[in-house]
Amino acid sequence: MAVLVGKLAPDFSADAVINGEFVENFTLSQFRGKYVILFFWPLDFTFVCPTEIIAFEEKLHEFNSRNCEVIGVSVDSKYSHYAWLNTPRDKGGIQGVTYPLVADLSKTISKNYDVLAGDWDYQVDENGNEIFLFKGAPVAYRGLFLIDRDGIVRHQLVNDLGLGRSVDEALRMLKALQHLETKGEVCPANWDEGKDALKPTAESVAQYLATH
Repeated sequence: MAVLVGKLAPDFSADAVINGEFVENFTLSQFRGKYVILFFWPLDFTFVCPTEIIAFEEKLHEFNSRNCEVIGVSVDSKYSHYAWLNTPRDKGGIQGVTYPLVADLSKTISKNYDVLAGDWDYQVDENGNEIFLFKGAPVAYRGLFLIDRDGIVRHQLVNDLGLGRSVDEALRMLKALQHLETKGEVCPANWDEGKDALKPTAESVAQYLATH
């Protein structure tokens, strides 16, 4: 699994559905100057996935109030996203979700973020050409990436298919990054907004440990 923290987030241009409308050539780079939570889910019309997607929608105002966009990606088509968005929640749908849902039908975005489940292999044909083969479930793991205003990945998390993520933890990490950037203080274990942080010095660490 690639570690993208500290690196430029791979850009993409793809179809998306935003608030029930089709959008072509949707890009990540259009959000430079903003923070981005980019997350992947395995498949539409499944089980854990709608709980996460709806949970992000319910906290969307908190992300947006902090200059952060939320973007979801799966290997489904834009038509599948659209159909799911038009399915009521009591029927297993995600009706009411407004943030961008990106279609990664080619699986290129998932591959570039190294969240595609399974392994790539290749064979050589009779003409000496390499043919790449994919072995495993062709869906994305539950990857999540916090991207800063310069397009740099500052946090990543990848869960297996059956393990749902915490939207509150994603929000906490955004708060921590913004605290670091604005205050110059590092955030200790279990830090949250309003709690003590510390300077990156030996003296500050000693004082923090003595009082906490």
